[in-house]
Amino acid sequence: MDSKIYGFLFTLILFFSITGAALQESPSAKHQMSAPQINSNSVLVALLDSHYTELSELVEKALLLQTLEEAVTKHNITIFAPKNEALERDLDPEFKRFLLEPGNLKSLQKLLLFHMIPTRIQSLHWPKTELKPRHHSTLCPGDERISVLRKSGDRMVSMAKVIRADDIIKPDGIIHGIERVLIPKSVQQDFNTRRSLRSISAVLPEGAPEVDPRTNRLKKKPTIPVPAGAPPVLPIYSAMAPGPSLAPAPAPGPGGPHHHFDGESQVKDFIQTLLHYGGYNELADILVNLTSLATEMGRLVSEGYVLTVLAPNDEAMAKLTTDQLSEPGAPEQIMYYHLIPEYQTEESMYNAVRRFGKVKYDTLRLPHKVVAEEADGSVKFGDAEGSAYLFDPDIYTDGRISVQGIDGVLFPVEEIKAAPVAAPVAKVVAKPRRGKLMEVACSVLGSFC
Repeated sequence: MDSKIYGFLFTLILFFSITGAALQESPSAKHQMSAPQINSNSVLVALLDSHYTELSELVEKALLLQTLEEAVTKHNITIFAPKNEALERDLDPEFKRFLLEPGNLKSLQKLLLFHMIPTRIQSLHWPKTELKPRHHSTLCPGDERISVLRKSGDRMVSMAKVIRADDIIKPDGIIHGIERVLIPKSVQQDFNTRRSLRSISAVLPEGAPEVDPRTNRLKKKPTIPVPAGAPPVLPIYSAMAPGPSLAPAPAPGPGGPHHHFDGESQVKDFIQTLLHYGGYNELADILVNLTSLATEMGRLVSEGYVLTVLAPNDEAMAKLTTDQLSEPGAPEQIMYYHLIPEYQTEESMYNAVRRFGKVKYDTLRLPHKVVAEEADGSVKFGDAEGSAYLFDPDIYTDGRISVQGIDGVLFPVEEIKAAPVAAPVAKVVAKPRRGKLMEVACSVLGSFC
């Protein structure tokens, strides 16, 4: 009798154990049955293995694979894939940094999903005329839509031209290559808001500022020492000598007493290079003998600043008139307009004007800027009569000083309009006694002087 009771109890316990295990496993099994199944012939797999490497990397970084897998199982999708250059080089660097910040993951997801629509559109489905654009909703949440249209005979997606129609065709979707990135308004607003917030900084209450009587500038609180090679703290204009009545203001950069950069030697090197190169003797003479710019440039480079010199050749310097050089400080003002407080090479300037059309560079002659633009496969500086072309590129480049030869002397637009017509002089001016730096250069170069 007892054995029958124990047997019945054992059977009952075993039954409940099996039933409970089945109940626990059923949700996961159900989940597995409901999970989307993607085969190797899917458009999503084709995208990840395609030549659109920048887009596929961003899709993985944005954690969109599961979202797209679900979309592919529900819809036959169309993907407008920007070319790699559009995402790598053409996209604004600040905007790209914004998208890749971890806190802006939602914005990155919106931008990528904005390039995908839950409808299959092949090239033959494009409108035949420019008068009938078609608007489509995207996978991006929100009401904003993209337009499929024709413009001047080209297939367009909103403002982007289709450069590879029907590039990848799969049973569950299709990929078209486009020349630029489509940016939804919501993402642009997020970027503008974040950029505005960054410019706002809280001001802590402090005591009255103290003025340094030697330099007439506000005293700065001691900060953490700047490591060697780091950019200076002050802008270059604050580090320039204020004038003959005041002592030069020391810049709190990586130079100072440690002199991580030997600016004087670098300036000597580039002046000697000008003399060796030939055709730039007048400029070297002005830098060393007629002005103290060589010394000033050496001090700025020692303090950690970088400079690009737009160097007019001797033929251009010979066209300067007596009136242009007779005013006190005129040679200095002319040369300051040819000094850019950035490190630029022929390649960087040409790429900039190719991309942006016209580029304005700051000069050491505040507030004037020098305008550069592309012309005849080169870089043209200035406007109208006061223009000059990049003539001898990269005469000297050492990472701190860059010298670019030009075939004209540049003047601000205001001076070009107001300048009277005068006969050119054969020489810039009579050469005074040679300065110490030129004597050193000539002792090395001999006949080049």
